[in-house]
Formats: sequence, structure tokens, C-alpha cells
Amino acid sequence: MGLREIQLKEEYRSDRDDIVAEFFFPCLSHCIEYDRCVDLLSIQTLATISMAFENFSGGKAKLRMITGHRFKTEDLNLFTKLFSERYTKSFEGTFIKNTKIQKLQDIVNNGQIELKIAIPNSEQVANSFSERIGIFRDENDQAVAFTGTSRESFSTQTRDFESVDVFTSWNDRSRVERKMQDFEDLWNNKTKYVEVYDFMYAEGNNLLKYSSEWIMQD
Repeated sequence: MGLREIQLKEEYRSDRDDIVAEFFFPCLSHCIEYDRCVDLLSIQTLATISMAFENFSGGKAKLRMITGHRFKTEDLNLFTKLFSERYTKSFEGTFIKNTKIQKLQDIVNNGQIELKIAIPNSEQVANSFSERIGIFRDENDQAVAFTGTSRESFSTQTRDFESVDVFTSWNDRSRVERKMQDFEDLWNNKTKYVEVYDFMYAEGNNLLKYSSEWIMQD
């Protein structure tokens, strides 16, 4: 079953839709590639994506994530361990959190997740990256692009009030292709006003930050 067989709406909004259950999870479970730009990335979000991304288990799925350079302290420490080739310890343990993170570590080690950091480099842009686009692709070369949501709010207790505009390759190919090109330009550091770095380069060169205003966010 591919993306085209999902009954997708043109728009999802928190007051009338369950955006996670009706949009994100169906698309994640029927794609083999997911490209995403978010302002803030947490370990919880990345672990949840890996659990919902069913094709990860077969070793054929790919996730490319671009995020801003601000993190919660705990998340930054865990991301550094996950993406460091020098870190060889296991996260295995009795806690559910440890099990999720260990699965995430296995997927990262398998080369299925790549993480890059976008940092504004111009006075014409505020001090943080906050582009909000995503693209799902399936085995049939169909794609679904979306804009509007700040990040996947997977927590069942605290979710943002948000809306998502959806574009499909079978109904709006030109717009989908434009979003795909926008992401590729970002990924390859060809976008004005921002510099994009591999996560470990950014971490090793002290380009990443954390602050108390992010502590209470998921």
C-alpha cells in the first residue's frame, strides 16, 4: 500500500482533526523516505518517528532531518551519543525509554537516519531556524509534502494547536517538486541566509546551544 491509497485531506487542523493519528502515522507507515525541517527536535520525537516508520525494520527506509541549533540539555547529550562513532555503549535496559533509544541507536548505526543543523547567518533572519516543511516518498515514486506544523507533537497529553496544509504528487506535482527542491537546497547548504552543518560537526565546533526556555517543551 502506497501513499496514494491513504485518504488524505488538503488540510488538517487541531480543532477538527487528530493530526498525528490521521496524517503523520499513516504517511510514516507507508513511505520509505521522510525529509523533515523542524525548529526543535527532541529524542522523544525522533524515537516516536522510528517506531511509526514501519519500513525502518526492513532496513530500506531513510530519514533526513534538519533542525535548529537549540536543544534541551538531556536531548543534546543523547543526540551526541547517538551520532558519535566513538560511542559504543548500549542503551539496553529494563526501561521503555531505554528500549526506544536502543532501537533508535540501531537505526542510526545502520545509516538510515541523518541529522543536520541549520543556523541563520544573516541579520535579515532572526536568531533561530524555523522552517516547517516535510516530504514523504513511497516505493511507487509518489510523494506527499506538507507545511504549517512546527513539529510533530506526538505527546498524547500536550500537543500544539496547529494546522497542516497537504500537497500530493498526483494532484499538485509542481508544488510538491518545489518543496522537494527547497529541502534539497537546504540539505546541500545552498540556501541563502542559513548555514547547514552535519550534526557532529556542529556539536564538535560548539555551534549548538540550549536555554531554559526550551526545558518544558517536548
